[in-house]
Amino acid sequence: MSKFADHRGHAAMFGEGKLTLGLFLPIESYTGSIPRMQVDEQIRIARHAEEAGFASLFVRDVPLNDPSFGDVGQIYDPWVFLGYLAAMTSRIALGTGSIVATLRHPLHIAKSAASVDRLSGQRLIMGLATGDRPIEFSAFRVDKDHRDWLFREAVAVMREAWGKGFPTIETPRVGLSSGDPIPKPLLGDIPILVTGHSAQSSQWIAENSDGWLYYPRSAQHQVQTITQWRAMTGTFKPFSQSLYIDLSEHADEPPSPIHLGFRSGHRFVTEFLTLLQDAGVNHVVFNLKYGKRPAEEVVQELGEMVVPHFRTLAPPQVAGRCLTNSMRWTPISIIPSASTVSRRSARCWRNWDTMPLTSRFGARRPGPTYENSRRFLRVMGFRSPVPMSF
Repeated sequence: MSKFADHRGHAAMFGEGKLTLGLFLPIESYTGSIPRMQVDEQIRIARHAEEAGFASLFVRDVPLNDPSFGDVGQIYDPWVFLGYLAAMTSRIALGTGSIVATLRHPLHIAKSAASVDRLSGQRLIMGLATGDRPIEFSAFRVDKDHRDWLFREAVAVMREAWGKGFPTIETPRVGLSSGDPIPKPLLGDIPILVTGHSAQSSQWIAENSDGWLYYPRSAQHQVQTITQWRAMTGTFKPFSQSLYIDLSEHADEPPSPIHLGFRSGHRFVTEFLTLLQDAGVNHVVFNLKYGKRPAEEVVQELGEMVVPHFRTLAPPQVAGRCLTNSMRWTPISIIPSASTVSRRSARCWRNWDTMPLTSRFGARRPGPTYENSRRFLRVMGFRSPVPMSF
């Protein structure tokens, strides 16, 4: 059994052989570096996502606006915003994608992470990274060439701070001999996902992390990476990735490439995610920045047509009425402002694992979209033979 079997965020997102879905904030489409980031709108969509069965919400750590980089994430400090998200949601996992461990003091990270995990009811999944924006290192007077050991130091310090009372920690940035970092996580640990390689070897990541948060890559590259990852970890450690999508209004629209992802109708999205699941990907976090439709509309359609095939692994626990044993759909009122969401998006079912998906959404079948998918997947990097069927 995983050491995080009782961690609510980990249990909602990760299961061996399963794939679940999440969303990066801001949940909106925009041009340029800075989103509108209207907080009331973001919280409304985040709540819709939670009720629709998305497993996670991710925030990013971008301390400075670098116009040459093109994206500042959700604008607000990640820890402050996670605290707000924790108060406004109840079940969905809250992830960082990712905290820049080289620019923050590891004891501060340890306290912030433990605080969010406790306040959210054990829902924090912590992605960590070394940082990739050159102006940040000079601004914080951190030597970029030291990223590798600064990252390893941060991971080691946090594990000690979380798992021991009054630990003695001596590292280049920490000289702790009498104080005790509090609060402690209830499990004495928090799931850490290493982002990309973070200047580490794959073997170090396999031995010292609780999972890998990777970037969108060609499918063939991803298959090879996951195969190597599974061989190195021994026990199950999840593999996650981000993915940019521009969801078309036309369900059967074939895929076309965009930056770090593709534009298509929802049928291809489902087929592509099925292939990723077959390849061993356990979680995909959507980024809607390059979309052409309103994000709330996209989240609604994904929640109705795609998410039910890759639903959160933790059964929903909400006030209201769920399905009876006869599996009749009974609407419940969860969100006061949910009038713009279809009634299907605000429903739950008691028998979470036996919902007959094909009766609601139709079985996947070969056809024009399927053939387009095969062509696109070849462009994206799938080459025969690969350990999946398509």
